[in-house]
This record gives sequence, C-alpha cells and structure tokens, in this order.
Amino acid sequence: MHMYAEERQRTIVNLALRHDRVAVTELAQRFAVTTETIRRDLDVLDRRGILRRVHGGAVPAENVRLVETAIAEREPAFSAQKSRIAQAALRFLPTGAGSTVLVDSGTTTARFAAAFGGNQQLTVVTNSVPIASQLALLQGGPVHLLGGRVRGITQATVGGETVEALDRLACDVAFLGTNGLTVAHGLSTPDPDEAAVKRAMVRAARRRVVLADASKIGVTLLVSFAALNEVDVLVTDSGLHEADRQQLVNAGLEVVVA
Repeated sequence: MHMYAEERQRTIVNLALRHDRVAVTELAQRFAVTTETIRRDLDVLDRRGILRRVHGGAVPAENVRLVETAIAEREPAFSAQKSRIAQAALRFLPTGAGSTVLVDSGTTTARFAAAFGGNQQLTVVTNSVPIASQLALLQGGPVHLLGGRVRGITQATVGGETVEALDRLACDVAFLGTNGLTVAHGLSTPDPDEAAVKRAMVRAARRRVVLADASKIGVTLLVSFAALNEVDVLVTDSGLHEADRQQLVNAGLEVVVA
C-alpha cells in the first residue's frame, strides 16, 4: 500500500503512543518500505520532538506522553513481558497470615494480582476498580477498594479521599506501577492526581516493589512521585539495557530481570 511520508509518520506516532515503543524492523515490514526509510521517518519525528530515538526504534517524547492511553488500549502492549514480570514479583509477597499488600492500578500490576489471586493469607488494598473486582471473584483474602473519584482512562480511584485513606494505613508491601523511571527524576507519571495516590502508597508501605517493563526505563514524565531511594525493588524484563541496569543498581535499587 502506497503511503505518503507524512501519513506514514502520523501512523507511526499513533502506534508509538499505543504500544509505548516502535521498532524499525517491524515498521519497515508493516509499511513495506526499507528500514532506512523508517529510520529517516523516526529522525524527522525525533527532531520535531514527537518521538525519541532509542536503540532499534523510538518511544514517545516526554511531552507527547501527557496524552495517556486508556487501560484497554495499553493491555496488549508488551503482554509477554508483563506476564513474566508478574510471575517474578510473586516472590516479594509477604508470607505471614494477615499480611497486607497495596496494589497500584495498571496493566502490569493487574497481571500480578491475577497471579496471586485466591491467596487466603493476604489482605489486599487497591485503588484499581478492575483489580478489586478481579480479586473479589478469585475469593482469596479480604479486598479493600480505596474510595475516591474514578478516572475513566485508568479506572483508578484518585483524589483527597483516596490519599487520606492511604495515610491512615500501614501495609507490609506496596506493588507499584510507573510510567517512567530514571535515576535523576525517580518514578514519574503524567497525571498529578495519580501521582499523589502513588506517593501516598509509597508512604503507606514498609517495602516497595516497582513492576515496570523495560520501555519505562529512561523515561521521564511530568510528575515525579518517588525518588529511587524511596523504593526497594524493580522487577522488569530482559529488554533492559545492561548499562541502565548497572546505573540503577549503583543507585541502590535491587533489580530483578524476569
């Protein structure tokens, strides 16, 4: 199918926003053009500040990431990696009877919740409507859904009521999602309301485990909700570059590659 460069580039941006990353070889096959043509497209989009070139492809630039993708669109992206991350994170669940865990909203944390659902020992607190309903159906231990305003795009409760409820809690482990993670800016997300809830989750837990696929590493978004030294463990996938892994370890983070 013949496509003008501008039209092709617009489609590339949409794909990058939907999947968090685009790869040169896959795009060349999709549009039936050479990898050189795709590289030129990505260079153009990088210069215009829309995409940021990374090894073998591109990711949305920080300002473009303010356009959040709805949870239903995000779910298929990096599906295999998210499943591996979910399985690898199970080892960080507290084992004692009556242990409490906080589970943040997000597609990777939802995979994780499905993996441990049915565990009778755990009390789970979450701000995610889909995770709460999923866990309730699996009939494990008690499930508490934090009150507040539900954001349609992420199906998460946010706002003062949510933050206040978290400030009264003392949980064993928090399992957190993030849209970006860097040594300098820590963990970040595009929405200030979601950032406030995530910050409260960090405060409410004795141990904090971050679940994030490798496309989130090296990305900075509008609002930082935790410095790296405020979290304990990152569980990610094998797409993580060794240089990035070393930098995170040097910053004091335990990094688990699933």
